[in-house]
Amino acid sequence: MATVKVLVLRTAGINCDLETVFAFEQAGAKPELVHVNRLLAEPGLLDDFQILTIPGGFSYGDDISAGKIFAVQLRHDLGGRLADFVGKDKLVLGICNGFQVLVKAGLLPEVRITSDYRQLATLTDNDSGKFEDRWIHLKSFSRRCVFIEPGRMIYLPIAHGEGKFVPRDEPVLQRLRENDQIVFRYVDPTGHPGLYPTNPNGSIDDIAGICDPTGRVLGLMPHPERHVQRTQHPHWTRLAEGIEPDGRIVFNHAVNYFS
Repeated sequence: MATVKVLVLRTAGINCDLETVFAFEQAGAKPELVHVNRLLAEPGLLDDFQILTIPGGFSYGDDISAGKIFAVQLRHDLGGRLADFVGKDKLVLGICNGFQVLVKAGLLPEVRITSDYRQLATLTDNDSGKFEDRWIHLKSFSRRCVFIEPGRMIYLPIAHGEGKFVPRDEPVLQRLRENDQIVFRYVDPTGHPGLYPTNPNGSIDDIAGICDPTGRVLGLMPHPERHVQRTQHPHWTRLAEGIEPDGRIVFNHAVNYFS
């Protein structure tokens, strides 16, 4: 199998880019860190990659709202190219700020990159009114998403101030449920939903991550790239040898999709 190539897109304020590169390397891919200005100058670069990833951080300082400026830039300057990328059986991953970008750019909950685009959802201020920075439990639910199998419990860190997922209206939420696009929900250690702090931000329906109708575009608030080695777990000395780090599952599935 040819090595899977991953474009890790960065811009001012992105600060999880190197961790994301490392995570894909651990999964056997060949990631390349590309600044958005280079991609704007050479949009044909997208054709050389199988996976596009927007890492976490605070793109452009989140000066308007989290991920908004980066989202507008991508939709305005690369909208058609991004839609074509998704249409070619390729994968897109947005982590934390990257999830916010995908939602506000029109790639999630479905590809809607048009001149009259209206957001179908947003990620807004945490109900706690503060930045949440700790480890949480997630459970996967979607049979559609290619990045993980359903029923999987994983433990990942979060680090966000605007992580509350809010659909535009009830029909949007219902469509996410019916289309099997809700990939991750916040749960307690037994796999059940709960109030804060189990749900760290007040997300509607405890949503921590969603995919598009194809299952090939995934956005999630927690950081899988921060748990790709056993020693990154906060209680790693108590773990049994040989346990696969939970974050690596997402990256392995992405790379194995092309096997």
